[in-house]
Amino acid sequence: MPAAASPPAQTAASASSQDLAGLATRLEQRLGARSAGSYIDQATGKLVVTVADVSAAQIVRAAGAVPRTVARSQADLDRATEVLDRSARIPGTAWAIDPATDQVVVSVDQSVKGTKLAKLESVVRKLGAAVRIEQLNGRLGEFAGPTMLDGTAIYAGTSLGTERCSLGFNVFDGFGRHFFITAGHCTQDGSVWYANQGLSSRLGHNTGLSVFGAGGDWGLVEYDTAGIHVYGTVAGSGKFITSAGDAVVGLSIRRSGSTTGVRGGHVKAVGATVTYSNGVTVNGLIKTDACAEPGDSGGPLYDGGSIGLGMLSGGSGNCSSGGTTFYQPVASILQTYALTLWDVPQP
Repeated sequence: MPAAASPPAQTAASASSQDLAGLATRLEQRLGARSAGSYIDQATGKLVVTVADVSAAQIVRAAGAVPRTVARSQADLDRATEVLDRSARIPGTAWAIDPATDQVVVSVDQSVKGTKLAKLESVVRKLGAAVRIEQLNGRLGEFAGPTMLDGTAIYAGTSLGTERCSLGFNVFDGFGRHFFITAGHCTQDGSVWYANQGLSSRLGHNTGLSVFGAGGDWGLVEYDTAGIHVYGTVAGSGKFITSAGDAVVGLSIRRSGSTTGVRGGHVKAVGATVTYSNGVTVNGLIKTDACAEPGDSGGPLYDGGSIGLGMLSGGSGNCSSGGTTFYQPVASILQTYALTLWDVPQP
């Protein structure tokens, strides 16, 4: 039986971008110091590999890529980056090797000026043609958005100023939309929610599902901003809430809030009715002997493990002298509106 014919070698011209990336990695590993990197030529779509000698060029050509002889080796460029690392580590700068120009490119944002820029330019001049400077728009910084856990502080602008409450539970529906549940007396005061007191890091907006009265004390906010890191973990405890359950008298509980953090206690009653000092009556609440203070409203009540029970509605006292707190049950809300608790723990 004759041997099967080998498939034809794939050329750089016909390869996908991932094929070219793989070929580049293999050639750079094989050539080592005889190459200063590779790049895809935007005009031809071919992989170009920089080389230092004829034998390296032959290897590149045989693999289906295009060799390009350059003046500076990988070792030359590495020495330049070592100098930069020792002498020019200035906030607002970045550097990387550009194989297309056979140079180290130093990127400088708009905050680098005056003596800092003069120092950088002095270092670059000494390195000659191996390094060039490019200007960036804006400032170099992290694009990381806020991390929102159950119990994290949330802020809204109201007619009376900035209001702070606490996030209850992160949830999602079956249509790719993401939300958090908090206290209804919070969502009735504010309509757009932020991660910071300055109201510059937007989280999302009220959905219209907001109750404070006979039907309970809860509201649903939809996340509408990219870059937010959302997890199903309770702030301050590291506990990952995986399911919702019902409270029972005598149950040991924990609660989290943005003012007083994690506090413990026990369930004292269920189905409680409270008439607050503003005259609003809320029924169906869970009563506990855990303390809380202003700003904790909306924060999660849980069993100390992985079961979520409710969101803080209100109470009396404080965490210095002790207090009584009441919570809106969460399980019935999830069931009624087909919501699921966030299924990713904080790493």
